[in-house]
Amino acid sequence: MNRLSAFGRDLSVSAVVAGFVAMLVGVTSSIVVVFQAAQALGADAAQVTSWIWATCVGTGLTSLGLSVWYRRPVLTAWSTPGAAMLVSAAAGVTLPEAIGGFVVSALLIALSGATGLFARVMDRIPQPLAAGLLGGVLARFALDAFAAMPGDPLLVGAMFLAYLLGRRLWPRYAVPGVLLVGLLVAAGTGRMHLETVDWRLGAPVWMAPEFTLRGLFSVALPLFVVTMASQNLPGVAAQKAAGYDTPVSPVIATTGVATLLLAPFGGYALNLAAITASICMSREAHEDPARRWTSSVMAGLFYLAVGLAAGAVAGLLGAFPKAMVLAVAGFALLGTIGGGLATAMGDLTWREPALVTFLVTLSGLSMAGIGSAFWGVVAGTLCVAVMRLRAG
Repeated sequence: MNRLSAFGRDLSVSAVVAGFVAMLVGVTSSIVVVFQAAQALGADAAQVTSWIWATCVGTGLTSLGLSVWYRRPVLTAWSTPGAAMLVSAAAGVTLPEAIGGFVVSALLIALSGATGLFARVMDRIPQPLAAGLLGGVLARFALDAFAAMPGDPLLVGAMFLAYLLGRRLWPRYAVPGVLLVGLLVAAGTGRMHLETVDWRLGAPVWMAPEFTLRGLFSVALPLFVVTMASQNLPGVAAQKAAGYDTPVSPVIATTGVATLLLAPFGGYALNLAAITASICMSREAHEDPARRWTSSVMAGLFYLAVGLAAGAVAGLLGAFPKAMVLAVAGFALLGTIGGGLATAMGDLTWREPALVTFLVTLSGLSMAGIGSAFWGVVAGTLCVAVMRLRAG
């Protein structure tokens, strides 16, 4: 009851909008990759819907539960690099073998959290490097927002103007204003087609796992490495950069256990969010950092709604103009990007390693199936080591 009353007290319109924007960005930016992964592994239409159901419901429940429990904006997501890896690694792997790989990967993630191993690794990353990592992860979205302007100047230009006026006149509601203007312009130009959406409910479908060496080496181990390095690493960095001391180990363990329960239904990998979480942790969610947790609770509720209506997700993806989604995400993250860069570059001692971390992460570098977030930390750490060697 105390948490329920605290939620009612801390909830605001801006938190609701931030939660919706976070969900919208998460779904529209990567759910197609989940579709592709399921289809590449031979899933039929009902099983594909089950994958969407499992990933969205799992994201919703973990975001909701963790945020309420810790009263911090703890948002989870599905592993987009993991889904992309499944698309490319699906050759020769059967769906039951892949499901068995999901189970093994989930166990490894849960053990990494329960033993505290991942938290000990994260504790060794300096705050400026974490801020540089976060800035590199998020800056791409701001670049995409401005890059969308030449192709859709009316829509994106109107949204950018709404952002500037909002930051000047009503800072707390700048992002809701951007979203509202985007919806109005899209509707006014006849580019919203909600009438074509088939509002079917999603339903879970049991897919029995099969444990094989091929599933272990082609799915389980790569999925575990990609999820931890490319997803959980920047997710924890986002929490640290925003000033939240959320316990790392139990959160990671929770995502592993949730994945374990949902794996037979297509819930292949859940992890801490970074990009969408930054929306919920920004000042646009609420001026008071202690009240921003309600935005991730709302995001969790919105994810649950999407999961329950998983059959309509494909229709919803086409209902919003792509430029509108890019603009909302990019403009909503500008403040967080600026804050991250200020932290990264503020200390002269760490400026160069933080800058290298930022640039490598922003570059989109990918090697050995591992994304740029991991390599950004590696490059920044290498800079620190060489600088200390030179100083010695």
